[in-house]
Amino acid sequence: MKTLIIFYSVYGHIYALAQAAAEGVMIAGGEPVLRTVPEILSPEVLQKIGALPAAARGADLPTATPEDMVEAGAILFGSPTRFGGMCAQMRAFLDSTGSLWAKSALAGKVAGTIASSNTQHGGQEATHFSFHTYILHHGMLIAPVPFSTPELHGSDVVCGGSPYGSGTIAGDNGSREISEAEKEIARRQGKFLTEVAKKLGQTV
Repeated sequence: MKTLIIFYSVYGHIYALAQAAAEGVMIAGGEPVLRTVPEILSPEVLQKIGALPAAARGADLPTATPEDMVEAGAILFGSPTRFGGMCAQMRAFLDSTGSLWAKSALAGKVAGTIASSNTQHGGQEATHFSFHTYILHHGMLIAPVPFSTPELHGSDVVCGGSPYGSGTIAGDNGSREISEAEKEIARRQGKFLTEVAKKLGQTV
């Protein structure tokens, strides 16, 4: 079964979580398919915000199409937080899926979300929720990160992630490295998402 991991990443944090989630998909016996969404910022703007080096890390990945979503049994969406919601790049892509909605082409598929924010209280959970309206309008089912994930119970270190989805904290200038705990939450999310889709009979 294919699990599509479709994301946008500026400084590489969402990309790292997507890779960790892909490991979890494989642990569950699924086939991870990583895709990015089209960039809408100019190279000049990306240069000014220091995003070009990180953007180059995922340059070899294909750009997602709505058809990729149809071919997947489960879908994991990833976006950095922008004022408490998903980024414009991801929203523009999802806005292009109206034809799939009209045919209920994604109904019954299992979905989850990944988010990042600059600060610990920067709106990650709101970003997860901003995906939920799209997911639910498509008739998809939301799979959480189960609270059996040990890393969700820690309180002694800074760590992104919640039952709403895996996550990481990038720092004000994007310089914070993703932690092993955050990667493990994403692995468990990818594994659980794929297992749920299999139980529901998704075989794409």
